[in-house]
Amino acid sequence: MSTTTNDEITRAARDLAKALAGRVILPGDGAYDEARALWNGIIDRRPAVIVRARTAEDVREAVRFATSRALPVSVRGGGHNVAGNAVVDGAVVVDLAEMRGVAVDAAARTVRVEGGAQIGDVDEATQKHGLAVPFGVFPETGVAGLTLGGGLGWLRRRFGLTVDSLLEVEAVTAAGEIVVANERQHSDLFWALRGGGGNFGVVTSFTFRAHEIGTDVLFSAVYLPFDAAREALAFYHSYINTTPDALSSFAILGGLPDDPHAPAEVRGKDFALFLSVWSGDPDEGERVIRPLREFAAPLLDDTGVRPFIEVQHVFDPDYPKGGRYYWKSNYIDGLDAKMIDILVEHAGRRPSPVSTIDVWQLGGAVARVPAEATPIPQRSAAYLIGIESNWFDAAADAENIAWARELYRAVVDASPGGLYVNFAGFGEEADELTRRAYGANYARLARVKAAYDPANVFRFNTNIKPAAAAESTTG
Repeated sequence: MSTTTNDEITRAARDLAKALAGRVILPGDGAYDEARALWNGIIDRRPAVIVRARTAEDVREAVRFATSRALPVSVRGGGHNVAGNAVVDGAVVVDLAEMRGVAVDAAARTVRVEGGAQIGDVDEATQKHGLAVPFGVFPETGVAGLTLGGGLGWLRRRFGLTVDSLLEVEAVTAAGEIVVANERQHSDLFWALRGGGGNFGVVTSFTFRAHEIGTDVLFSAVYLPFDAAREALAFYHSYINTTPDALSSFAILGGLPDDPHAPAEVRGKDFALFLSVWSGDPDEGERVIRPLREFAAPLLDDTGVRPFIEVQHVFDPDYPKGGRYYWKSNYIDGLDAKMIDILVEHAGRRPSPVSTIDVWQLGGAVARVPAEATPIPQRSAAYLIGIESNWFDAAADAENIAWARELYRAVVDASPGGLYVNFAGFGEEADELTRRAYGANYARLARVKAAYDPANVFRFNTNIKPAAAAESTTG
């Protein structure tokens, strides 16, 4: 088999650039290092070509360029995924950073979003009309990666996962074709893209249903002393499963460094935190949230009505670009004494003070979607455990990653409920991880993969093997 040399790739890439509305960035170009850098500072990779697309046609040409030369293909939306799959050594990166357009149809309550947009771009546009799409909790997160993995955010219990509001996509397939997928056309592809990750093509635009929430929500952050963590989690479990859908909440075990920017009441302290957003009538929300505020004497109670956009920025100081991140997850059915002991014990020996264990409240609209309606089968789970190992010193990589992996395994052993693919570590469990994520829906996903990407071009993700390959690994 012939091998394409670096010089040949460079010459061909410069020819490709002439046919694009966007541009090509190559090693040695002044913009190269900035273009290959990702939010997670652990990731340091050197792709062969970065195609900074501006149109779906640019994306099509980039995919054809790569596949015709048997070059690996990775896709960059927001560049915010912890695993860093957006950039791969020696690959052609299809970079959507300049495709960030957002168009709101307020009358129809829909919004069309280009594949490189961040959720903050959409929030800014929809909130002008008192609308919102149920996205994530950090505005720099890419719409594409969040959506293709399912999408969890502040509005999850009222409106479901992000994919539950997805109406249509435009995508470029591995064959270099531009297709529109929805419930009527390419419906199998549309089903797979609602949680099946980046396995099936490059999504160049999404059309979402937007929901009316107004511009303000009730926000509550109640910080408790860490020595009350066991009792706090037990109380949270007994209380939270009876709450209305307008409440989406977390119980978080973590801490803050001794930083002058942190509130004085919690600076340099470990804590248990009840974090909530109520998107309905604020007076009713005050009554619903009151038990969380009155459970015990808090270190700090930060509760009040705030603009939704402001709430979306609450986590901004906690996740700076260039920090070091490794996140895992597991769905669980409940917080029994054994699970609480696991979480509290591991929280107490975090190597980094800014790492957290997040207990995401589920249920509500998330649970009312049948398990087979989208690729995500864990619709009935009560909680998602998010294990967020966050630190800043490269010398501490090994111990922080080891802490997260050890806790993940302990949680899985106690409650083997599957994982959320957007919090999947570095994907090191490969096929086992993917099958745990998709459960009974995996076989259908593998068939769709075989139809749209039989050569597994789009494999830098929580990878689903095409059906024939998947079947050969299981005998």
